[in-house]
Amino acid sequence: MSIIREHTESTLTDAWRTINIDALDPDSSQNFPLSTLHPPQPEFSDQDARNLQSQIRQLLHAGDAEGALRSALENPIYNAPDLAKETHLQTVIEVLQRIKVNEMTPLLQKIYQDDRGSESLDVLMKYLYKGMAATSSGVASHHTGNGPRTPAKLMTPQATGFSQIGGRPGITSGDSTGTAMSVLLSWHEKVVDVAGLGCIGRVMTDFRRV
Repeated sequence: MSIIREHTESTLTDAWRTINIDALDPDSSQNFPLSTLHPPQPEFSDQDARNLQSQIRQLLHAGDAEGALRSALENPIYNAPDLAKETHLQTVIEVLQRIKVNEMTPLLQKIYQDDRGSESLDVLMKYLYKGMAATSSGVASHHTGNGPRTPAKLMTPQATGFSQIGGRPGITSGDSTGTAMSVLLSWHEKVVDVAGLGCIGRVMTDFRRV
């Protein structure tokens, strides 16, 4: 019985494995750097984000809403401090509110037909979701006066477009938040119409966050 017991205990141990079989597997992470799965993103500082915002505003003041939107979407900010990301979110929303309702779909279709059009609309979808999340969290912050800035606070009255929600009498902070969400949802609907539901899937699975 003692021989059987000793033999059973020796076979249950994993001390016999002296070869690292993972090193022999070509698909093992030991045979290629994991960093290659996540290509490095260009770094943006707070000043870089403000400079980009200034350039885009110049396009808006010149009446080139299409150029401003293209510039905002072709320069997404991934690798940057939170303040720089928030600045670019403000920039994107500022551009969106300057575009009239009847101009939204034609403009999106024009961008989508470009070589990088699909990627540009994916970037836009990321900022729409980020804006929606900020707007939703801003509802609770109204009660305490704390919390991050929301698109409702970032939006300002414009001479054109449908999202002129700031500075008008009779509009409370809650109304502004609801209107801000309505603007983002309108753009969301138009993006899905042009780029399809696949746009949502790509955004949800992309490791890059704006």
